[in-house]
Amino acid sequence: MTFEEKRADNGSQVGKREPCLGEKHQANGKPVANGKAQVKQEANGKYDVPRKSLNVYSWQEIQRHNQEADLWLVIDRKVYDVTGWVHRHPGGRRVLGHYAGEDATDVFRAMHLEPDIVQRYLKPLLIGELAPEEPSQERNKNSQLVEDFQELRRTLETMNMFNANLVFFSLHFIQILILEALAWLMLWHFGNGWPITICISFLLTISQAQSSFLQHDIGHLSIFKKSKWNHLMHKFVMCHLKGLSTKWWNHRHFQHHIKPNIYPKDPDIDVGPLFLIGDLQPVKYGKKKIKYINYEKQHLYFYLAGLPLLMPVYFNLQSMQVMYLQRYWGDIAWVSSFYIRYFITFGPFYGIFGTVLLIYFVKFLESPWIAYVTQMSHIPMKMSEEENRDWFTTQVLATCNVEQSFFNDWFTGHLNFQIEHHLFPTMPRHNYHKVAPLVKSLCAKYGLQYVNKPLLKAFGDIVRTLKKSAALWMDAYYET
Repeated sequence: MTFEEKRADNGSQVGKREPCLGEKHQANGKPVANGKAQVKQEANGKYDVPRKSLNVYSWQEIQRHNQEADLWLVIDRKVYDVTGWVHRHPGGRRVLGHYAGEDATDVFRAMHLEPDIVQRYLKPLLIGELAPEEPSQERNKNSQLVEDFQELRRTLETMNMFNANLVFFSLHFIQILILEALAWLMLWHFGNGWPITICISFLLTISQAQSSFLQHDIGHLSIFKKSKWNHLMHKFVMCHLKGLSTKWWNHRHFQHHIKPNIYPKDPDIDVGPLFLIGDLQPVKYGKKKIKYINYEKQHLYFYLAGLPLLMPVYFNLQSMQVMYLQRYWGDIAWVSSFYIRYFITFGPFYGIFGTVLLIYFVKFLESPWIAYVTQMSHIPMKMSEEENRDWFTTQVLATCNVEQSFFNDWFTGHLNFQIEHHLFPTMPRHNYHKVAPLVKSLCAKYGLQYVNKPLLKAFGDIVRTLKKSAALWMDAYYET
């Protein structure tokens, strides 16, 4: 089924435009007249911003407010000054900064589970709206593509594609607990000899990898309908089962989601000086004659350092550093429970030092699994500096899919549907394959390549891309 056919099927339900956030109308359906900005607080504590009080702004004016000390956003044609809210934003201040002076309508809808609750925070930040003659997005964006994508989202909402199957996620969670319990029972029954230690290490590795995928689901608020339940479960899975900070992960991962493969906004492509990726960074290093390591062999460093050390060293140390420096006491307490649980469970068999070795050996085994799954969909794709593209184009150009199969779905935690995940982060993963044909149809309509490849080819493309980037660095470095 194509996107156009789906629109026709659901035209009576999704073809109508929903009222914009904070928008008020008269009885005749026309907007209330504009006037000076004034925010009133009602007796119930909520804010009421009359339509007539709003100033109007041009895109030229809005785009001047693109600094952390002076930060405006546009959502549904409404202009918000979020400068004072930046440091209190639950998703981190940098997420807002990455969209400073831009239209953030689609990213706002994509990343928030309960817009009505978020609206309470937005209302006092409302300072105006776009002038009537201004387009809803910046003029460099394809307004028809944006409109079609927003209609696609409304269609998927009508199809209940954002409703989670709790049985699916319960079985996934039970799988993790069974693997953890089985590892301990084998140790208790057979002892701590080397064969058993190796065996339980692999069981715990599978448990940890699947916990990574589950925490990813919960961190994106894709399981429960209430954000608070997702946040609580996220603490349990990420901190207690994996020993990593939820706030560290959220602040880092959300930046990646809203600006994937964009220098310098996506932290996942900021891997220098160990690796140079994409087309821009290698040339930049080469022209400046920067050679921290021999980048000609960086594809070998990926095998020797990138794969085995991502989880036990890079992620683990960064999580601890952020928790300590930012004083995330709640996360520190939860992460402490991870180590306490391991010492209670495995300490009697291995002692304190042996238990620490077991923890990090499991992280060492898990690391290649997670590194391959997370990097195969992004490193081979387009990387650029900020080009201020629309949400749909930004995500499609920076991501690719891996062919569907039962094993691929399980092995990747459904991140083989990376395109659909990036377009709709709060969508439960078991629905990705259902919406993929509609996304592919929309890509075809606007000439965007929908990349879908075999799993092993996706793995190989990581190394091939590293070799290509190294060649670019060599050409620039040795240029006379």
